[in-house]
Amino acid sequence: MRGHGLTTAPIGPYFMGDLVADAAKLMELVGMKDAVFVGLSIGGLVAQGLAAERLDLLRAVVLSNTAAKIGTHQQWHDRIEAVRAGGIEALADPTMERWFARDTHQDRPALVEGIRAMLTRQPLQGYLGCMEAIAETDLVESTARLRLPALGIAGAEDGSTPADLVRETTDSIPGARFHLVRRAGHLACAEHPAEYAAALGGFLEAVGQV
Repeated sequence: MRGHGLTTAPIGPYFMGDLVADAAKLMELVGMKDAVFVGLSIGGLVAQGLAAERLDLLRAVVLSNTAAKIGTHQQWHDRIEAVRAGGIEALADPTMERWFARDTHQDRPALVEGIRAMLTRQPLQGYLGCMEAIAETDLVESTARLRLPALGIAGAEDGSTPADLVRETTDSIPGARFHLVRRAGHLACAEHPAEYAAALGGFLEAVGQV
């Protein structure tokens, strides 16, 4: 994902179509087809867009801690202005509060600090560009038209993409499965990796990928 982690961040603005095209081009470059695309958060928006536009590349999707529309235009632009004024650090602590469950904050502070460090060291342009892309994205109608195997995964204490929102998106895809990870937030895969892997593994078996 452009601008995430330590990847390069081209000059914005970014649009969700750009991020979907990035994923499709990468898959084509490495010759990947019939894939199960696992998308977390903004990656889940990419997964939905890819399934709508490039079904030839996919067998199934996993929509983890995501939704067809995340937040409101105003919420994202308020955050964008805060980051422009004070850098990513300005949003770091409130973001960690939304991303992790109460038990994780209490029992695994090193995990929280590690993710916080990863967030704050990413390129500013990439962070802003991705927030701008999310702000303009509404995939409710296109996701409801998807017809492929899908699994939705949610954290019961996710303050960014609440479980009910993830379930609503998942339920809009006929035949989709849903798994709720309790005592987990936005990064259920990091908070409860064994449970997350078991849910993912069962889905992969069901769609014939293992």
